[in-house]
Amino acid sequence: MDVAFDPWSPEFVADPYPAYAELRATGRAHWYGRTQQWLIPHHEDVSALLRDRRLGRTYTHRFTHEEFGREAPPAAYEPFHTLNDHGLLDLEAADHTRIRRLVSKAFTPRTVERLAPTVRRLAAGLVGDLVAAGGGDLLASVAEPLPVAVIAEMLGVPEDDEERGRLRPWSAAICGMFELSPSEETARRAVEASVEFSDYLRELIARRRKSPGDDLISALIGVEELTEQEMISTCVLLLNAGHEATVNTTVNGWWTLLKHEVRPDPEKLSTAVEELLRYDTPLQMFERWVLDDIEIGGQVIPRGSEVALLFGSANRDPARFGPTADALDLTRADNPHVTFGAGIHYCLGAPLARLELEAVFGELLRQAPGLRLVAEPVWKPGYVIRGFEELLVEV
Repeated sequence: MDVAFDPWSPEFVADPYPAYAELRATGRAHWYGRTQQWLIPHHEDVSALLRDRRLGRTYTHRFTHEEFGREAPPAAYEPFHTLNDHGLLDLEAADHTRIRRLVSKAFTPRTVERLAPTVRRLAAGLVGDLVAAGGGDLLASVAEPLPVAVIAEMLGVPEDDEERGRLRPWSAAICGMFELSPSEETARRAVEASVEFSDYLRELIARRRKSPGDDLISALIGVEELTEQEMISTCVLLLNAGHEATVNTTVNGWWTLLKHEVRPDPEKLSTAVEELLRYDTPLQMFERWVLDDIEIGGQVIPRGSEVALLFGSANRDPARFGPTADALDLTRADNPHVTFGAGIHYCLGAPLARLELEAVFGELLRQAPGLRLVAEPVWKPGYVIRGFEELLVEV
């Protein structure tokens, strides 16, 4: 494969879309030796493979590591894998179905709508503080605190718990393991965060057993089919997955709006949010294991392989989005982006993420109509979860 796909290059991370166009033009499946993965760039294939039960987020429900031709993870990583492997994102088959059915009750349209006043109040307060200060870092002052506060509220993390301020650092450390070829230091931080976060949740669960409240942890305690580890892993996943898309779509989205010198119509905000989710996808890649041989464009991809579904490329595919696929169109009506995935691993928190995004974009449009960039932002080195170090603005 002779294209400019280089997820460790700052230039590529800043603008991966030309490389995606080249991948789409030259085939449907590309072997990438540096990560030993098959890159899948087309919308039709990505969408189909997300729903294909011949692939999985894990393989251990069917094979041992040896049977699958893979090495077991290092023993030192065990706390991270115990936490991660019991969460919805990396479960398959019966366990995934059982836990998703139980947890999905917290994300019905009715329960999400009940959160709406809280989300809007928090968004208004955070934006109000930014405006009162005359500006600042949109990432640290608005984008990060909102989803973390909402998830903390859902889980029942008390406001006076000193660990509440550690939720975001814990999450960031754990999510570092989802990048390509994480370093030993990244793994060490993820393991440490996994232990500390799990210990905190175990203590919080014990408190809620004695004194239940009107929160998700209290509700999960009453579900006999859930083990304590499954409860802990579910709570961590809700925080990790529940804020990464919101944080990066808020910041990347505002950078896009400022760069294009456009603003959404407040009356059509939901349509604009969908376009921002498509145009600069916060999760660029989603990896899956091949459990049974598949064929893509005449290329057989054997069992034991790993495919990298390129969400960012799929969301810019002219075969699905037409000749304006690379253009920002805040009124785009036909917008089947894959940002929240598809199939059994479709993002459970998508309705909540949309609520948060509409709330924060709406408040910024209302309270800071003259928002402008202070400095050109710098991209974080990560590619899979792609976002800025900061976004300095003034009002």
